[in-house]
Amino acid sequence: MDRPDLELVIAVRQHGSLVMAARALRVTPSAVTKRLAALEASLGLRLFQRTTRRVSPTAEGEVLCERAVHLLHAFDEVQAELRERQAEPAGPVRLAATFGFGRLWVGPALAAFQARHPGIRIQLQLTEQLPDLAVQGFDGAIWLWNAPRERAAEWVSRKLAANQRVLVAAPGYLERHGTPRGLQDLAMHACLVVRENDGGPDQRFDHWRLRRTADAQVTHVPVSGPLSSNSGELVRDWCLEGRGIMLRSLWDIAPHLASGDLVRVLPAYAMPDADVHWLAPYQPRVPRRIRLLVDFLAERFRGEPWKRFSAPTAPRGSRRTQ
Repeated sequence: MDRPDLELVIAVRQHGSLVMAARALRVTPSAVTKRLAALEASLGLRLFQRTTRRVSPTAEGEVLCERAVHLLHAFDEVQAELRERQAEPAGPVRLAATFGFGRLWVGPALAAFQARHPGIRIQLQLTEQLPDLAVQGFDGAIWLWNAPRERAAEWVSRKLAANQRVLVAAPGYLERHGTPRGLQDLAMHACLVVRENDGGPDQRFDHWRLRRTADAQVTHVPVSGPLSSNSGELVRDWCLEGRGIMLRSLWDIAPHLASGDLVRVLPAYAMPDADVHWLAPYQPRVPRRIRLLVDFLAERFRGEPWKRFSAPTAPRGSRRTQ
């Protein structure tokens, strides 16, 4: 049995007629009749019942047809993959990413990837709301959280890099109001709160979930302050101006830590829920250009490149607060 035999039984089942099957296969009806009879003789099985009005598969013929569909599909996939390996990857890639991380880190990475593969055309949409990737036609997203629970079974996820949100403040603020020495001291400080929309319906903006590095103990710390916003960039600007203490991702503030414009506060604690992930709708065969892109991003973000900046911490000082 070879590929033409499999194509023959599928065509006969699909059209219910030897004449129509012959037309679809672009052969003569007599050729179809002879090939089908030879196949049945070699198997010792009757694959189709013939009447004057219709040809329909027997139970054994139905089994063969179902297997033939899967075998031909697998054969086509192998051929397509081999052809794809020989050719330079090309075609469109449509992606989504959050505004801040997308602009600072994803954008430069995609530009470098496209320069390496000129045949690939990349469209990046920056958004603060994770799209319904399949419905809206996205190949994937570079996102700061894992797939939402309602999509976990439909999407694939790959962690590209670890990321932490850490407590920081401007040196001037700490000089005026003192440096917290424990989590309980945060209640006496102006805490700058980011009211983002991506943390899920159960997120408490007035609580910071901080984990101690030494033993992974998690503490929910109530916080408050006179300034809050849904814009992380605006809250970062307030922090740089010395308006209070902020909880912010390392990828965003690493340059400011390196310059000393911001310093770590309570460096033994962090909020470790903002890892960088690749999210994509599940598909049985991922195009080579997408596989190459994901591997490139994983290598690009391996080791958390934002950590290459040095990160001063707040000096141990008084607990004086405002």
